[in-house]
Amino acid sequence: MKRRKFIQQGSRAGVALSLLGVAACKNKEKTEADAEMPEEMTSAAPFFELSLAQWSIHRMIREDGLDPYAFAEKAAAWGFKGLEYVSQLYRGQMEAAENEQVGMEDFVARSNAEAAQYGLVNVLIMIDGEGPLAHPDETERNNAIANHIKWVDAAAAMGCHAVRVNLSGNDNEESWIESSIAGLQGLCTYAAEKNINVLVENHGGFSSNGALLAQVMQGVAMDNCGTLPDFGNFCIRRNDPSDWSSGCAEAYDIYKGVEELMPFAKAVSAKSHDFDAQGNETEIDYVRMLQIVKDAGYSGYIGVEYEGSELGEEAGILATRDLLLAAAASVS
Repeated sequence: MKRRKFIQQGSRAGVALSLLGVAACKNKEKTEADAEMPEEMTSAAPFFELSLAQWSIHRMIREDGLDPYAFAEKAAAWGFKGLEYVSQLYRGQMEAAENEQVGMEDFVARSNAEAAQYGLVNVLIMIDGEGPLAHPDETERNNAIANHIKWVDAAAAMGCHAVRVNLSGNDNEESWIESSIAGLQGLCTYAAEKNINVLVENHGGFSSNGALLAQVMQGVAMDNCGTLPDFGNFCIRRNDPSDWSSGCAEAYDIYKGVEELMPFAKAVSAKSHDFDAQGNETEIDYVRMLQIVKDAGYSGYIGVEYEGSELGEEAGILATRDLLLAAAASVS
């Protein structure tokens, strides 16, 4: 693999960003939203930290015109400690900038300022749309690695511990495993120099097969490569591959999948869609999921990622937050 070229390019691009870096933001001991939580949920700390995935407010941003830089303000008001950014939600601002470097520097500076103002921690950046890291062609794969590097630099400058990536670009299972290992090793080699973890989410296709993704992790065998198990993203094949909302034609067992991915986990995503009258997620047993997570010895951030449509985004986020805290009190 031709790693030296894209590593050098990323190093140059990262110089300006590193100058803008700040230490991880200090946690606020209490937020306004704490007062809204039931007393039993605030009296005993859960075994994990609470973060908010920015995708939970993507409709507010894309449809209602919310400034993506209001993310920290919203998360603080809702009682979260950590921030999980989504790269694609800043595409408009990036394209409006004078050039890519200026756009990235602005993203880092403004995000750091907002996180510091509200006393939150920058946890990770979810990277989308920067090319297929599992492409069978080495040139295509290396181009994708080079595209991801600017976000690794940004994550380092923001005090994040990780970036989340996808493993797409290959329809052959055996080739996907080989290409995924190669792509991750290339990106992780650069990310290790920045003290950044590269995490793969089960996010459709072969990556939603827990056993296959675990096999990839074992093949990469690098300390800064891991997984971000998502409670709900275990659809391997959709009825219409071009339509994410078309329904799932082939699904992987969600509990088995999370259990297989937890040995490599450096972040966890609590996906939610709909809730019953008792506040439970209708398709995911949160107590069972959190037991799997706790049994794996995990004590890091769990990010709320609400994707439902029955509740508005704020109500769905708060329902997921409260369910996580209630479920945590029930695990042994």
